[in-house]
Amino acid sequence: MDIKVYPGKLNGQIGAIPSKSAAHRAILAAALSDKPTRLLVSRPSISQDIAATINCVKALGGEILANDGEITVKPITKVQNRTVLDCGESGTTLRFILPIAAALSDNFSVTGRGRLADRPLEDLCMALESHGCICSSHSIPLGVSGHLHAGEFVLPGKISSQYVSGLLLAAAVLDTKSQITLSTPLESAGYVELTRDVMHSFGIETGKESNSYSVETLGYHSPGTYPIEGDWSNAAFWLVAQKMGSSIKITGLNDLSAQPDRVIESLISKLGNGTNIDVANCPDLMPILAVLATYAPGETHFINAARLRLKESDRISAVAQGLTDLGIAVAEQPDGLTVHSGTIQGGDVDGYNDHRLVMSWAIAALVAQKPIVIHGAEAVAKSYPDFWQDYQQLGGNFDVL
Repeated sequence: MDIKVYPGKLNGQIGAIPSKSAAHRAILAAALSDKPTRLLVSRPSISQDIAATINCVKALGGEILANDGEITVKPITKVQNRTVLDCGESGTTLRFILPIAAALSDNFSVTGRGRLADRPLEDLCMALESHGCICSSHSIPLGVSGHLHAGEFVLPGKISSQYVSGLLLAAAVLDTKSQITLSTPLESAGYVELTRDVMHSFGIETGKESNSYSVETLGYHSPGTYPIEGDWSNAAFWLVAQKMGSSIKITGLNDLSAQPDRVIESLISKLGNGTNIDVANCPDLMPILAVLATYAPGETHFINAARLRLKESDRISAVAQGLTDLGIAVAEQPDGLTVHSGTIQGGDVDGYNDHRLVMSWAIAALVAQKPIVIHGAEAVAKSYPDFWQDYQQLGGNFDVL
């Protein structure tokens, strides 16, 4: 689907959508609990990534019913063996469900679509193999046999914090305590803190040392109901639009949230004048911050962004190409991007089947000299299926071509 977006300003109030990061973790913790859990959500729509996690839980033997305002999760009581776990295009689902399924089942397979097969998985597979599992491959599609055993898992921290989160979630259902030791500093550590926060709400206590995490209690206990807080990652688009001249009030965000992308509030005032913006712990913010950087004086340097090349698109190259197509001077580095101040001209841009790029171009269109045609605009369904409806509700003007 191609959409032609016209310049203008947004105005009004918008409620933050449920946090995708928190929802993944809560659904899985609820599926591993001792009794059903009602997850309270602010919107009935389910993103493609969350749908992937729900489908994997169902494939393992859990029951999930999504109604208006809540997702009811009945725990996995009898594990379905030889099941196929389809992760869609969700990297979070893949890296969480792989160790969890290995803890529950001794024979299953994992598959997915799009660029998911290109996303790093080798170190996680090796950690599983060192604790009782046999993996047919170190990328999807793959089969896994043998049960996961507790113990000390050793991982590099510069690959993906999702490995740590997945192993923590899984370790809480093993027969003895486990520890995860990092051989290199951990990037995106805030996402592990979010995992620990959700696990705490489901009765699991975890420990943290300088280079390791541990699971101190075993067995999830449902809190009965659990509210999914608002999503800072997707609220970032509206906050940037606000910074660029729109008048938007965003409700439903937790100022004390453990979500790493809460840092957007402080970053939006730091761009320009040659500033280095380190996105190692908030990589998902780079595309929309790059759009805002065109609005800031001088140049902005985004650094420690190498992992962005392994997302739904190569986000460094895709952002660089898109901004270039819109008339902005950029310089691409292996692990970063420099964006120069300039006027967004308008034109055609590719969404690269990447939800965060599509939404970034939609915000860029607000301050463009001419309309922007976004190719593949349906990609927003991956994380924010209501994006275009909300954009229109706020006064955004576009045509579906």
